[in-house]
Amino acid sequence: MMMGWVRLLFWVALWATGFWAVRLWKGAAWPPWTAWLGGLAMIALAEGFVWAVRKTGEQKRVGMAFGFLSSLLVASLAAIPVGVLPMEPPVKTFIGATLFLLIAFVGLLLGYQYPTWFHPMRVLELLKSYHSGKNYKILDTSVIIDGRIADLVETGFIEGTLVVPRFVLRELQYIADSADPVRRNRGRRGLEMLQRMQKKGDIDIAIMEVDFPAVKEVDLKLIELAKQIAAKIITNDYNLNKVAQLHNVKVLNINELATALKPVVLPGETMNVYILKEGKEYNQGVAYLEDGTMVVVDNARKMIGRNIEITVTSVLQTSMGKMIFGKYEGSQAGSS
Repeated sequence: MMMGWVRLLFWVALWATGFWAVRLWKGAAWPPWTAWLGGLAMIALAEGFVWAVRKTGEQKRVGMAFGFLSSLLVASLAAIPVGVLPMEPPVKTFIGATLFLLIAFVGLLLGYQYPTWFHPMRVLELLKSYHSGKNYKILDTSVIIDGRIADLVETGFIEGTLVVPRFVLRELQYIADSADPVRRNRGRRGLEMLQRMQKKGDIDIAIMEVDFPAVKEVDLKLIELAKQIAAKIITNDYNLNKVAQLHNVKVLNINELATALKPVVLPGETMNVYILKEGKEYNQGVAYLEDGTMVVVDNARKMIGRNIEITVTSVLQTSMGKMIFGKYEGSQAGSS
């Protein structure tokens, strides 16, 4: 019933358009019945068009709709130079209307003949390919607070545009305003890292005004954004890393990079370490390399607080990182 009333109102609007178009064009030169006929002709053309559209497939209808919308934009741009032509207003109106109808017809025709050109999915694919050319990399909160990303930027190993979504910036500000001094310091450190990268100037830092109100978790917001702009996520969050992989989103993990860059140590090699504390087992000492790798040394309990030369016996790779086991064979090993 509602559609019937809408259709009736549409007919009335079309009839009025045709009626007044004839009246304005010819005025009193033509008899009144020609204006009525003009209104009926508009209704007939519209109904014929609707009938023809119903005979086409769904894909062609979508193509025609988007082709027509595109033609409206082109027609609006084309009407600008027509408006400044040195002609009488009725002539300019006639030229503008003719141009509009011609461009609209071309848009409908192209949408019918080549519906895939105007399909929304094709537009999205073009936007994704455009964004992928930008080489976007999204920073999450953890990697900004960590700070090592700033060092990577300064070395030139990171290329493209680093994207900081507005919701990540809000989370950083929330942490920086926390009553907990530890969290507050972490948040302020993250903001300082962002300022440091912005001042560097060798890489673009883009604050993207985007949010996903229907998505509550920040990690899932990052994944949705990465999908939309064909970007990679830079993080050191293990859980985000795994969830992003399930969504087929590429992740650059700072921790994995740090592990890959640790120096390779082979059994039988010697190294100099500083014994920091006692180990769990009998007569063991524990040392740490500059990158944080733990070194467990046999026969080194009595060497706490001293630098000693050890021989590597084995290397253990765990999910938490690398552990090196060695043995102290110096003259002090058997003493005391």
